Amino acid sequence: MHKNDIQQINFKIVFRVIGMLLCMEAFFMIVPLLVSLWYDESDTLAFLTTIGITIVAGAMMIMTTRNHSKHLAKREGFLIVATTWIFFSIFGMLPFIIHGCIPNVADAFFETISGFTTTGATVLTDIDSLPHGILFWRCFTQWLGGMGIILFTLAILPMLNSGGGIQLFNAETTGITHNKLRPRIGQTAKRLWGMYVAITTVLVICLVLGPMDLFDAICHAMSTTATGGYSTKQASIAYWNSAYIDYVIIFFMYISGINFSIVYFAVAKGDYKSLFKDEEVRWYTYVLILATIAIAAGLFMSGQIQGSAEGTIRSSLFQVVTNITTTGFTTANFNDWGPFYAVILFLVMFFGACAGSTSGGAKTIRLVVLIKNTVNELYRHIHPNAVVPVRVNNKVISYELVSKILAFIFVYLLVFVISSVLLSAMGLTFEEAFGCTLSCLSNIGPGFGRMGSDFALIPDAGIWLLSFVMLVGRLELFTILIIFTPYFWKK
Repeated sequence: MHKNDIQQINFKIVFRVIGMLLCMEAFFMIVPLLVSLWYDESDTLAFLTTIGITIVAGAMMIMTTRNHSKHLAKREGFLIVATTWIFFSIFGMLPFIIHGCIPNVADAFFETISGFTTTGATVLTDIDSLPHGILFWRCFTQWLGGMGIILFTLAILPMLNSGGGIQLFNAETTGITHNKLRPRIGQTAKRLWGMYVAITTVLVICLVLGPMDLFDAICHAMSTTATGGYSTKQASIAYWNSAYIDYVIIFFMYISGINFSIVYFAVAKGDYKSLFKDEEVRWYTYVLILATIAIAAGLFMSGQIQGSAEGTIRSSLFQVVTNITTTGFTTANFNDWGPFYAVILFLVMFFGACAGSTSGGAKTIRLVVLIKNTVNELYRHIHPNAVVPVRVNNKVISYELVSKILAFIFVYLLVFVISSVLLSAMGLTFEEAFGCTLSCLSNIGPGFGRMGSDFALIPDAGIWLLSFVMLVGRLELFTILIIFTPYFWKK
């Protein structure tokens, strides 16, 4: 019997878990519904209808899978994670469609999955006119997706805190290792989400102390800690034109780009110096500083002063941090600065911040391992008999893990190139195709060229393609792509 369970995919447990998660999503929608009721705006009916539809769909999936096996292996874990994000986006887009602010299905799905994957790319061209409930739901989707839908589920559903829970955790959590699993998966999830909520709360307080009102502060706090980038204003952070707001968001974007488990233990022990004992954090910080210096120096030398010397440095720092953390907030249009600055920001958004954070991209740790492995290969050419392992934080990185990282980078580039070529065939320029693909694959948001502020000009076929690319980028390639391999489905 056990052998048969291993050979066959347990679809009943997959649908049952998804049904439970849909009921949870309906519960989440009560919050924007209350916001809508508070402001007495036109989106109330949209949320009421969506909540009803979502509950019915979730309940039906639960009821039809009562006689289910509780066996949850790797394949079931991959299927649950992949399909959960799709189902959440399908039902999460209904408020946009029912309200009428995004009547097109492709655009509504794109907007929603952009939220859940914390990409921040948008098809909207007049955000300021949207009702408060819709604005809140956009930012709320990012906050839920930032730490991970499945991780939240593991924190509140004891039934998954077994071996199956570990399969789900591994399928959703970013990075090359998952050493956060201590001592139990449920406890780990609660700790990470607790830290996530605490950082968001502190940020809300900091923003309220500035020129933001409470609503905008809550929305931008959720977008910042999730490194999502959705704003309540079309002009994004530039709307407030406040140095205080800029520096507060810069700091919290930076913190959100660090592995949350490292932040948790640093705060719990009161040893903040331990943050910089982590090699990935140091590399992340060094790259951030060097990129900021390069951009600021370039702006000074080219005479593109952003108001003042301090304003130029702040603008440079903001653009670097928002791109390396793949947040996507803007205070200036870097496309107007010139190609030199675009290339630097292109590189930092490619690698992203730290594994285990809410940021996208390939992750700094992979860059570190590849650099060290390359240096070792050069050394071996001189000393062919030498055994020189790759070390990170004084721990040996196995050859198998190095091989996985090389495979990841190859597939990452392959998806990037294929998607860019397909977008080019749809009429986008070379710059726009590459920029939009990288933006969605790294979950950053803003594109290049005509898509610098929104993706409204992209045809529906391109919108569906980029929606898929965002999901692939959020779940770090293999969780999604493995489902399309024939051996995944073979008994």
